[in-house]
Amino acid sequence: MDTRTYTSQTNQVIVTLEDGAALSEIRKALLLIRGVAAVRVAHGDNMVTPALRTKIRKARKESSDGETIVCSTPEEMQQYFDSL
Repeated sequence: MDTRTYTSQTNQVIVTLEDGAALSEIRKALLLIRGVAAVRVAHGDNMVTPALRTKIRKARKESSDGETIVCSTPEEMQQYFDSL
């Protein structure tokens, strides 16, 4: 009796389209590729921009360096986020 356990690692490819006109055809073509399990579409609202990515890196570095931010109100927190 074979009792091996198989695990698979999921990889993702992110494609950014300037014009969504070909989205349907690109989605169909991707699904024809052997090994493609799923194709999901996320619109611009869900994207991390390069500027936001820079802010995230800065915040992670501050956190790892032990810098602590204390905000007492939502307004203070928003002011901090705006300053990043």
